[in-house]
Amino acid sequence: MTSTVSAGRAVVPRRLLMCRPEYFDVNYSINPWMHPEKPTDAGSALVQWEELHGLYRSLGHTVELVEPVPGLPDMVFAANGATVVGGKVLGARFRHRERTAEGPAYLDWFAANGYQDILWPEFINEGEGDYLQVGDLLLAGTGFRTDPRSHLEAQEFFGVPVISLSLVNPNFYHLDTALSVLGPGEVMYYPAAFSPGSQAVLRRLFPDAVLASDQDAAVFGLNAFCDGLNVLLPQAATGLAGQLAERGYRPIGVNLTELLKAGGSVKCCTLEL
Repeated sequence: MTSTVSAGRAVVPRRLLMCRPEYFDVNYSINPWMHPEKPTDAGSALVQWEELHGLYRSLGHTVELVEPVPGLPDMVFAANGATVVGGKVLGARFRHRERTAEGPAYLDWFAANGYQDILWPEFINEGEGDYLQVGDLLLAGTGFRTDPRSHLEAQEFFGVPVISLSLVNPNFYHLDTALSVLGPGEVMYYPAAFSPGSQAVLRRLFPDAVLASDQDAAVFGLNAFCDGLNVLLPQAATGLAGQLAERGYRPIGVNLTELLKAGGSVKCCTLEL
């Protein structure tokens, strides 16, 4: 693919892993977004997911697929399946029993697709939901899902500095619900999702970050994907879209409202390889 360039920003083609929501449902509750008493529409979830999948491909990205497993309705949220840095794969060990079988299912895919440097973790971590690479750093969330001891485990395995960040608002239970990576030194985040100390760290590391409003954070606007130019984010996050456009990015609104009923959106559906 020939990179598209706009205002000094360029598309960097990515290789992504996704999982079709064949068995999507909300039949248990492990985060504040999940209400089993409210109906879900698996057909609508599949249509919305297919639109995201097609959008990635139309933008020039390679999308691999992992086979969904019956009885694992949250497996569509591929970001949680593992963390990949420099071709090395740290498996995911889930906090809630409803999702524990997802970790081995994703590692089976990696083993079958030629990945050799794979680690089954000792401590709970929920993949790229709580691990986000920014240049030479790995930002690591904790507070609701990932065990802070996993942060040292990841640092030792990947050999990159890991920055621990504490989440304090249960509506933003994974790092990728409260922070999105835009480029090697650029992020956008929602300050109120983090502890005071973690807010101070983020200000020090990213003084020019895009800051999300309460309204944009509440529609999961930070659960986004950036390829260097295009930023795919929930279409309701209009304030963030405006800020991104002002900085030379190309925001693309995506409708994943059915999957949001389980507490997931663009980035949750996307594991970067």
